[in-house]
Amino acid sequence: MGQHLLAYVCWPTLVDVTEKHPSPPAPAPRRSDTTRTAILTAARERFAADGYDRATIRAIAKDAGIDPSMVMRYFGSKEGLFAAAIDVDLRLPDLTPVPREEAGRALVSHFLDLWEGNEQLRAMLRVGVTNQAGAERIQGVFRDQLLPVARQVCPDPEQVPARAALCAAQLLGLALTRFVLRMPASQALTREELVAWMGPTVQRYLTAPNP
Repeated sequence: MGQHLLAYVCWPTLVDVTEKHPSPPAPAPRRSDTTRTAILTAARERFAADGYDRATIRAIAKDAGIDPSMVMRYFGSKEGLFAAAIDVDLRLPDLTPVPREEAGRALVSHFLDLWEGNEQLRAMLRVGVTNQAGAERIQGVFRDQLLPVARQVCPDPEQVPARAALCAAQLLGLALTRFVLRMPASQALTREELVAWMGPTVQRYLTAPNP
């Protein structure tokens, strides 16, 4: 009898506990993550619009809706903010399965697709041609990402850095004239024409015998 009475008394209590304490909701994004994202978004837009030198921490903070001290707290300096904001993945293709004689065309095609509509890359290029911090950022991106791809097809390992640098000169020159300076003659060329003109040149840099 006592056991039955105890069960009768305790059961409503257990039900009440279950009803009053449902499963907790998924955790909301941390405020620090939200603030960091807002700063980076504002910085990319400001660097793209004004360039590195004219873009200020105060203007970026205003765009992000925060105090300028918060930008320095998260990134330490304008250079640190730029490096974090322009964190570029070139998404270079694996050239191993590509026929060796098609490597140049494959790279040109990839870069045309990559530059088209990518404001972050254009911002990096705009800043890179006018500012040392931007130039170093571009150097690092191409060094770390283009060199491994060039090694897949270059015949002489010792020549890989020079060959990759020549490829970068062609690809960055295309981006500068077509997407940043918007030279009419460069913009008038179709994608197919650009691949046909530039593919053999990049191919020569990658695989031709060392002159």
